[in-house]
Amino acid sequence: MTPPPARDAAINSVSVLGEHSRRRMFAFIRRARRPVTRDEAAASVGISRKLAAFHLDKLVDAGLLRARYASPGGARKVGRQPKVYEPADTEIRVSIPDRRHELLADLLLQAVLTEGGDETGVQAALRTAGERGRELGEAQREEDRPGRLGAERGLTLCERMLDQHGFEPVRETPTRLRLNNCPFHPLAAKAPDLVCGMNYAFLAGYLQAVEISGVQAVLAPRPGECCVQIGPADA
Repeated sequence: MTPPPARDAAINSVSVLGEHSRRRMFAFIRRARRPVTRDEAAASVGISRKLAAFHLDKLVDAGLLRARYASPGGARKVGRQPKVYEPADTEIRVSIPDRRHELLADLLLQAVLTEGGDETGVQAALRTAGERGRELGEAQREEDRPGRLGAERGLTLCERMLDQHGFEPVRETPTRLRLNNCPFHPLAAKAPDLVCGMNYAFLAGYLQAVEISGVQAVLAPRPGECCVQIGPADA
């Protein structure tokens, strides 16, 4: 079963914090900088220990807290240790429509670190984006082992990756995908040649590695959409 996209998990986590007492307990535990017991969490918002346990378990299930059994302050005591809670190492971001500025920043950082003496900064950025796309495509092909891919089945495979990366793919025809969202907006509007070029290199590299016959990425800017479209190679 395919795991839900990261943004769905983020939305679920944020929705858990919609309850007032739960949100206050989460803030208290983050500020504590140490494991917190159920009794301490309950006292921080003035509710019963039983109700606090219910809310704390919801926060654990959402990936916002982690729980374990330990004595507060690290002191060793005889008998059963209480359950304590501490923040999970999870960063929650929700953006609608989806934005992936961290991917763009990572590609640009990699370009700076690997820029060759015969490259400009832009050339290094385009190279890095293409390499990342090919790595992603190779990994997906290795995982799925799809064999030979024609346009229709290949685009079905592509849609999963494109959706997970925030492109909001729409199947216009059996062999054409329109990408409704630019995950790098509004930065693409500030430096369209650079960002759109990296976007194109990333998707072209991915398609090359996935090995879909008769399909290509093309630059086809439309207002409010991604600058790249995917369709028949002879279009």
